[in-house]
Amino acid sequence: MEKKVITCNGAVYTGVEFCRQKFCGISVIRSGEIMENALRACCKGVKIGKILIHKDAEKGEQLMYHNLPKDVSHRHILLLDPILGTGYVKKYSIINLLEKGVPESNIIFLNLISAPQGLHMVCKKFPRLKIVTSEIESGLNEGFHVIHGMGEFSDLYFGTV
Repeated sequence: MEKKVITCNGAVYTGVEFCRQKFCGISVIRSGEIMENALRACCKGVKIGKILIHKDAEKGEQLMYHNLPKDVSHRHILLLDPILGTGYVKKYSIINLLEKGVPESNIIFLNLISAPQGLHMVCKKFPRLKIVTSEIESGLNEGFHVIHGMGEFSDLYFGTV
Protein backbone atom coordinates (compact mmCIF):
# COMPACT_ATOMS: atom_id res chain seq x y z
CA MET A 1 0.00 0.00 0.00
CA GLU A 2 1.32 3.41 -0.96
CA LYS A 3 2.14 5.79 1.88
CA LYS A 4 3.37 9.38 2.00
CA VAL A 5 5.72 10.44 4.79
CA ILE A 6 7.37 13.74 5.61
CA THR A 7 11.14 13.43 5.94
CA CYS A 8 13.25 15.22 8.55
CA ASN A 9 13.95 18.06 6.09
CA GLY A 10 10.24 18.56 5.33
CA ALA A 11 10.14 16.84 1.94
CA VAL A 12 7.28 14.50 1.10
CA TYR A 13 8.39 10.99 0.19
CA THR A 14 6.02 8.48 -1.39
CA GLY A 15 6.88 4.91 -0.46
CA VAL A 16 5.12 1.77 0.59
CA GLU A 17 3.69 0.79 3.95
CA PHE A 18 4.79 -2.40 5.67
CA CYS A 19 2.55 -5.38 4.90
CA ARG A 20 -0.01 -5.94 7.64
CA GLN A 21 -0.84 -9.45 6.46
CA LYS A 22 0.66 -12.37 8.34
CA PHE A 23 3.87 -13.62 6.80
CA CYS A 24 6.87 -15.70 7.78
CA GLY A 25 10.30 -16.60 6.54
CA ILE A 26 11.10 -20.19 5.57
CA SER A 27 14.82 -20.88 5.19
CA VAL A 28 16.11 -23.73 3.09
CA ILE A 29 18.66 -25.37 5.39
CA ARG A 30 21.60 -24.65 5.42
CA SER A 31 22.38 -21.72 3.18
CA GLY A 32 18.97 -20.09 3.67
CA GLU A 33 19.81 -19.61 7.34
CA ILE A 34 22.33 -16.99 6.23
CA MET A 35 19.41 -14.69 5.35
CA GLU A 36 17.50 -15.08 8.63
CA ASN A 37 19.31 -12.35 10.59
CA ALA A 38 18.62 -9.77 7.88
CA LEU A 39 14.92 -10.70 7.87
CA ARG A 40 14.75 -10.50 11.67
CA ALA A 41 16.54 -7.12 11.62
CA CYS A 42 13.90 -5.52 9.41
CA CYS A 43 10.87 -7.52 10.63
CA LYS A 44 11.11 -7.81 14.41
CA GLY A 45 9.39 -10.91 15.81
CA VAL A 46 8.90 -12.57 12.41
CA LYS A 47 8.31 -16.32 12.56
CA ILE A 48 10.93 -18.42 10.79
CA GLY A 49 10.43 -21.98 9.61
CA LYS A 50 12.91 -24.45 8.13
CA ILE A 51 12.97 -26.94 5.27
CA LEU A 52 15.77 -29.43 4.59
CA ILE A 53 15.83 -31.12 1.20
CA HIS A 54 18.47 -33.82 0.70
CA LYS A 55 20.05 -34.18 -2.74
CA ASP A 56 20.82 -37.81 -3.60
CA ALA A 57 22.22 -38.88 -6.98
CA GLU A 58 20.30 -42.17 -6.91
CA LYS A 59 17.05 -41.23 -5.16
CA GLY A 60 16.78 -37.59 -6.25
CA GLU A 61 15.69 -34.84 -3.92
CA GLN A 62 13.71 -35.77 -0.82
CA LEU A 63 12.32 -33.94 2.18
CA MET A 64 14.40 -34.74 5.26
CA TYR A 65 13.05 -32.24 7.77
CA HIS A 66 10.69 -29.33 8.11
CA ASN A 67 9.56 -27.15 10.96
CA LEU A 68 6.88 -24.77 9.76
CA PRO A 69 4.54 -22.43 11.63
CA LYS A 70 1.26 -24.22 12.43
CA ASP A 71 -0.71 -21.64 10.47
CA VAL A 72 1.66 -21.62 7.46
CA SER A 73 -1.22 -22.09 5.02
CA HIS A 74 -2.67 -18.72 6.11
CA ARG A 75 0.58 -16.78 5.73
CA HIS A 76 2.55 -15.14 2.98
CA ILE A 77 5.92 -16.89 2.69
CA LEU A 78 9.38 -15.42 2.13
CA LEU A 79 11.36 -18.48 1.00
CA LEU A 80 15.03 -17.81 1.81
CA ASP A 81 17.98 -19.31 -0.07
CA PRO A 82 20.85 -17.16 -1.40
CA ILE A 83 21.70 -19.25 -4.49
CA LEU A 84 19.42 -20.60 -7.21
CA GLY A 85 21.39 -23.06 -9.31
CA THR A 86 19.49 -25.92 -10.96
CA GLY A 87 16.31 -25.12 -9.05
CA TYR A 88 15.57 -28.70 -7.96
CA VAL A 89 15.95 -28.12 -4.20
CA LYS A 90 13.76 -25.01 -4.46
CA LYS A 91 11.21 -26.99 -6.47
CA TYR A 92 10.84 -29.56 -3.71
CA SER A 93 10.79 -26.87 -1.04
CA ILE A 94 7.94 -25.13 -2.84
CA ILE A 95 6.08 -28.42 -3.38
CA ASN A 96 6.32 -29.03 0.39
CA LEU A 97 4.78 -25.62 1.08
CA LEU A 98 2.00 -26.24 -1.45
CA GLU A 99 1.24 -29.61 0.17
CA LYS A 100 0.83 -27.73 3.49
CA GLY A 101 -1.86 -25.57 1.88
CA VAL A 102 0.15 -22.44 1.06
CA PRO A 103 -1.22 -20.83 -2.13
CA GLU A 104 1.49 -20.54 -4.80
CA SER A 105 0.75 -16.83 -5.17
CA ASN A 106 1.58 -16.32 -1.46
CA ILE A 107 5.21 -17.43 -1.92
CA ILE A 108 8.03 -15.00 -2.64
CA PHE A 109 11.41 -16.65 -3.19
CA LEU A 110 14.22 -14.33 -2.07
CA ASN A 111 17.75 -15.02 -3.24
CA LEU A 112 20.96 -13.24 -4.11
CA ILE A 113 22.39 -15.02 -7.16
CA SER A 114 20.53 -17.04 -9.79
CA ALA A 115 21.46 -19.19 -12.76
CA PRO A 116 19.12 -18.87 -15.76
CA GLN A 117 18.51 -22.65 -15.74
CA GLY A 118 17.12 -22.53 -12.21
CA LEU A 119 15.02 -19.45 -12.89
CA HIS A 120 13.46 -21.04 -15.97
CA MET A 121 12.74 -24.31 -14.19
CA VAL A 122 11.15 -22.72 -11.11
CA CYS A 123 9.15 -20.13 -13.10
CA LYS A 124 7.86 -22.76 -15.54
CA LYS A 125 6.77 -25.10 -12.73
CA PHE A 126 5.32 -22.34 -10.50
CA PRO A 127 4.07 -19.45 -12.69
CA ARG A 128 2.28 -17.63 -9.83
CA LEU A 129 5.37 -17.63 -7.57
CA LYS A 130 7.38 -14.40 -7.29
CA ILE A 131 11.19 -14.43 -7.35
CA VAL A 132 13.37 -11.56 -6.11
CA THR A 133 17.06 -11.86 -6.99
CA SER A 134 19.92 -9.39 -7.10
CA GLU A 135 21.90 -10.98 -9.95
CA ILE A 136 21.45 -13.45 -12.79
CA GLU A 137 24.73 -15.12 -13.69
CA SER A 138 25.65 -16.71 -17.02
CA GLY A 139 24.83 -20.32 -16.10
CA LEU A 140 26.05 -23.47 -14.35
CA ASN A 141 29.37 -25.28 -14.64
CA GLU A 142 29.88 -29.06 -14.97
CA GLY A 143 29.48 -29.44 -11.18
CA PHE A 144 26.14 -27.60 -11.33
CA HIS A 145 27.52 -24.60 -9.42
CA VAL A 146 26.59 -21.11 -10.53
CA ILE A 147 29.29 -19.75 -12.86
CA HIS A 148 31.55 -17.14 -11.55
CA GLY A 149 32.94 -19.62 -9.08
CA MET A 150 30.56 -19.10 -6.17
CA GLY A 151 30.58 -22.78 -5.18
CA GLU A 152 28.61 -23.69 -2.06
CA PHE A 153 27.54 -20.35 -0.61
CA SER A 154 26.92 -21.78 2.88
CA ASP A 155 30.41 -23.33 3.04
CA LEU A 156 31.93 -19.97 2.20
CA TYR A 157 29.74 -18.13 4.70
CA PHE A 158 30.18 -20.58 7.57
CA GLY A 159 33.90 -21.17 6.80
CA THR A 160 33.55 -24.93 6.29
CA VAL A 161 35.34 -25.09 2.91
